[in-house]
Amino acid sequence: MRNRITLLLLSALLLAGCNTAPAESAVEAAAADNSIDYFDNSGRDDVLTGGVKMININTPKGEFKVWTKRVGNNPRIKMLLLHGGPGGTHEFFECFDSYFPQEGFEYYYYDQLGSYYSDQPKEPSLWDLDRFVDELEQVRKALKLDNSNFYLLGQSWGGILAMEYALKYQQHIKGLVISNMVASIPEYMKYAEEVLGPQMPKEVYDEVMAMEAKEDYGNPRYLELVEQHYYTEHVLRKPLDQWPEPVLRAFKHLNTDVYIPMQGPSEFGIKGDASLKTWDFTPNLPKLTVPTLSIGAQHDTMDPKHMEWIAGQVKNGRYLHCPNGSHLAQFDDQKVYFEGVIQFMKDVDAGTF
Repeated sequence: MRNRITLLLLSALLLAGCNTAPAESAVEAAAADNSIDYFDNSGRDDVLTGGVKMININTPKGEFKVWTKRVGNNPRIKMLLLHGGPGGTHEFFECFDSYFPQEGFEYYYYDQLGSYYSDQPKEPSLWDLDRFVDELEQVRKALKLDNSNFYLLGQSWGGILAMEYALKYQQHIKGLVISNMVASIPEYMKYAEEVLGPQMPKEVYDEVMAMEAKEDYGNPRYLELVEQHYYTEHVLRKPLDQWPEPVLRAFKHLNTDVYIPMQGPSEFGIKGDASLKTWDFTPNLPKLTVPTLSIGAQHDTMDPKHMEWIAGQVKNGRYLHCPNGSHLAQFDDQKVYFEGVIQFMKDVDAGTF
C-alpha cells in the first residue's frame, strides 16, 4: 500500500459491452451546446488564489484547515482526488494535469489533514479512519459536490478512504474509482509475504526479513535494499534517478507522524500495532451500488487479481488492468491508466456505463 520513495483491447471490450461510441469530451460537448466554458471563473470564490481554497474542518480536537485546489470548470464532471499515505500529498496526482484539462474535466487536488499543505496538528487521536471519512464529507460539502457531478478517486490509502466514504455516503457520489488498492489488509500482507517478497533474490530477502524481525527499520541498509529491489519493481518501475519530480517531492513531504501509526514502518505489509492492520472491507463490497472502477497493475504491491475481483463484487463495477504498471501506475503505465479512467468518467456521464 505504501507510497514511497492490451488497454486497447480492454477498451474495445468495454465499448462493445456498452454498444455505444465513445462519449465526446466535455470540451467538445461545450462547443456543441455552449453550456460550459472550461475557463469561465464567473462566481467563483477561488479566482484570486488560482483555485486554492483552505477549508475549515471540525474535529474532536478543534478546528483545522485543509488545502484544496480546483482546476477547470465543468458542472457535470468534478473529480476529487484522494492521495495515498496516510500522510502523503496531492503531488502524487500532478500528472493528471497532462490529461484531464484536454477532456474538460473539473478536478480537485486535496491534502488531507496532517499532510504537507494542510494543517499538521500534533494530535495522534486524529489519525483515525472514521475521522478521515468525516473530514472528507466536510470537504465535499465545502466544494459543493453532489451526485450530479461528484467523481471520487482514491489511490492506495486513498482507496481505503474512498471505499469507507462510499459505504456511508454513496448517495452523494456519481462515480467511484478505487486505484491500486485491495479491499483487505490481511490479503495485502499475504500477497507481500508469499508472492512479492520471495521474488527478490533470496539473500536479499533473507537479509530484509532479518532486519524486519528485529524491527530495524531505520537501518540504512534496509532502505538501500528496499529501494534497489522493491521500489523500482513494485512502486514505480523506473530507476530511482528517473523517478518523476512530483513523486520525489511527495515522498519528501510524507508525514511519518500520520503514516507510521496507521500504516506502520514495514515495506512488506502492515505490522506492529498500526491501526489499519486488520482492516477488511470485503463483506461490504456488495453494498456499493455506485458505478465503480477498480484499477490494478501487473507489478503492483497489491494483488491485481484481487483488484479485478473487487469489480465483480460491487453492484456496478468495471476493472482496468495496467499491464506495465506498478503501485503508481498513473506514472509508469500512464497511457493505459488515463485512457481507462477517462473512458469510465465519460461512460458514467453519458449514462452508458
